[in-house]
Amino acid sequence: MEAWVVATGLIFVYLLATIVLGVVANRKMTVDMEDFLLYGRKAGFIVLYLTVVATFHSAFAFLGSGGFFYTHGIGFWAAGTWTLLVGAITYVLGPRIWALGKAFGYITPADMLADFYESEAVRVAVAVVSVVFTILYIQVQAQGLGYIINVASGDRISFELGTLILLVVAATYLMAGGLRAVYWTDVVQGVWMYLAVWIGGMYLAYELFGGPVELWRQVREVHPELLSLPGPRGFFTPGMWVGMTITLSFGIVFQPHMMIRYYTAVDSKTLKLLGATTPIYLMTLYIPAALVGLGGAVAMPGLAVPDTIFPELLFAHAPPVLTGVILAGATAAAMSTLDSILHANMSVLTRDVYQRYIAPEASQGHYVWVGRLIVVVLLVVGYFLSVRTFDFLVVLVTLSGSGALQLMPAIVGVCFPGPRTLTRAGILSGLGAGLGVLYVTLVVVPHPLGMHGGLWALLVNTALAVGVSTVTAPPSEATRARIHGEVEREVYGSAS
Repeated sequence: MEAWVVATGLIFVYLLATIVLGVVANRKMTVDMEDFLLYGRKAGFIVLYLTVVATFHSAFAFLGSGGFFYTHGIGFWAAGTWTLLVGAITYVLGPRIWALGKAFGYITPADMLADFYESEAVRVAVAVVSVVFTILYIQVQAQGLGYIINVASGDRISFELGTLILLVVAATYLMAGGLRAVYWTDVVQGVWMYLAVWIGGMYLAYELFGGPVELWRQVREVHPELLSLPGPRGFFTPGMWVGMTITLSFGIVFQPHMMIRYYTAVDSKTLKLLGATTPIYLMTLYIPAALVGLGGAVAMPGLAVPDTIFPELLFAHAPPVLTGVILAGATAAAMSTLDSILHANMSVLTRDVYQRYIAPEASQGHYVWVGRLIVVVLLVVGYFLSVRTFDFLVVLVTLSGSGALQLMPAIVGVCFPGPRTLTRAGILSGLGAGLGVLYVTLVVVPHPLGMHGGLWALLVNTALAVGVSTVTAPPSEATRARIHGEVEREVYGSAS
């Protein structure tokens, strides 16, 4: 049997299994917004751990990081400090956000921020940022899926058709089982993708070079520029890797699909354990990714699309069954994030727009069906973006994270009580300025002085938010006492 038949067949077997899980999840689901959107707020450690790490590591980790090592060298490890920071953020912020969600029934990030800052304008602004910038993340995953199935089929299934097939599968099980289906499939996907990238990376290292040590030696001889900073193209300046560290940690955590996960935990201890252990998975996945990217630069130079280096090497050098299993793992990596982003955008649009402003008195079942229709719309938009625009996957991720990063001042103001707090005027003005600077520093004058545009935007955002807040009215004393009091009960056991 030809290699492409085996590889493509295994991918489709995997896709069928995810749909079956979605159908089973549908039978367990109740017609309730919290059940459909938040897994009933009862996710335990194992389920939450695997869905969080699978959602973080996606086409970006499986394809994009290999392409980045291939192009820019080990500088990506310098920016890899974000994997540690993600754990610290989860440990500190996760329990606070969970406590507020549990106490006040928050479902989306905009719920929490609009409540504290007493502003519908804040709700709308946060909802818009959440959706617009995570749409880019849908593009990342959809493009990764298209690449995978196109390479697996030997160009017999076009990039466009492959993207459409996999988007439809993810949307199908999401609409069937809600967040429960996402979590159940992420458990499988989190395990599969981790094993796949390690098995694939190590197999190629031994098959092509006789092992990782010899691989490293040949890279040092043939492409020594890949083993130094700022890399062969001068990309990883200190300002750039600091900016990527902040963007790929805070920026991704503040995206709605990650913040919603904090709401779903069964208790705050689960989130602390999650924060303490998440970096283990996140960090170690980049070891085989580096072997693939750096080894690929020696074994297969001049690749037109560097993000495809992993599947290209597998098809050229690995047995068909192993290739199929690993590419199914790559598919799992992309879909584990794609389904979460579709779910998060559905939640934001259903809760923060439709329920809030269009049909506030409708039934729970009505909102569930509206959410499903919104998924279809998101599928169409995501598909259009994916087949019309192309870019390196890591670049798209940092752009997406840079937008969500602009929510940082608002979130910190809610989660950390103090003598002064930010105001709605400060938040809105800072957010607007930050997004404007983000456009300038990513599009007009990319990364001024070698510092990532997302970090420039955050600095301007924070400065303006603090400045405006000193001369405008803060949230009412009652609101601050209610929300900050809940934070203090979670952190200290009692409100001061």
